[in-house]
Amino acid sequence: MASALARGLGEPVVCSDLDAGRARALAEELGGEAVASNAEVFAAADAVVLCHKPGQLEGVAAGVDGDGRIVLSLLGGVALERVRAAYPGARAYRFMPNTAVAVRRGAIGLVDDDAGDPETFAAVRALLERVGEVLVLGEAHLGIVTATAGVAPAYAALVAEAWVDAAVRRGLPAPEAGRLVGAALEGAMTLLREQGMDTLAVRRAVTSPGGVTARGLAALEAGGVRAAFDDAMDAVLEGGA
Repeated sequence: MASALARGLGEPVVCSDLDAGRARALAEELGGEAVASNAEVFAAADAVVLCHKPGQLEGVAAGVDGDGRIVLSLLGGVALERVRAAYPGARAYRFMPNTAVAVRRGAIGLVDDDAGDPETFAAVRALLERVGEVLVLGEAHLGIVTATAGVAPAYAALVAEAWVDAAVRRGLPAPEAGRLVGAALEGAMTLLREQGMDTLAVRRAVTSPGGVTARGLAALEAGGVRAAFDDAMDAVLEGGA
């Protein structure tokens, strides 16, 4: 996620990683510098994104000087209150993106808490809006953001894969099937967004009674597509999203 966000922003970075080669590759790609420690990142940057494992929060914070810094946490399951306790001298905010931020088409949940500094909060929001659509919402909903948007690239890939495979099994060459499904999905989502995500209206517009679309939709419903997505949501949330 750190690499996806950095690529989407497209600016030089100061970064550190336990895998020094990975940090060096990112710095070489985007410009900036790979440093040997988190303390050096905090010393060099006014705003720092926490992208480490959630359980490392206090350990990382203990080794750095966060005073006066802006700290942006995307640590899953780590409450904003805990982040602020770890960085008492910083202005800390919490958000949850998905990896589509790499292509500036992300879906991002930003916790509605400005830390008493609305100007900085607005700047943080503007920064994130460069890489996707930002929803400002209560922290209690951030887990649902993860279970909806965070998983979206993987879910979309699975749906596309199943769709392509179905076409290939009926004789369409795989490259053409991939192009067709990709264009169809992109076009369908553009249409939905232009119509305010009125899914019922879009379905009705393309579904004739007894027609091919109606038969396909009935097969998907019989196959349990709605229940499968509902079960997937529960599975992610139960895992501590």
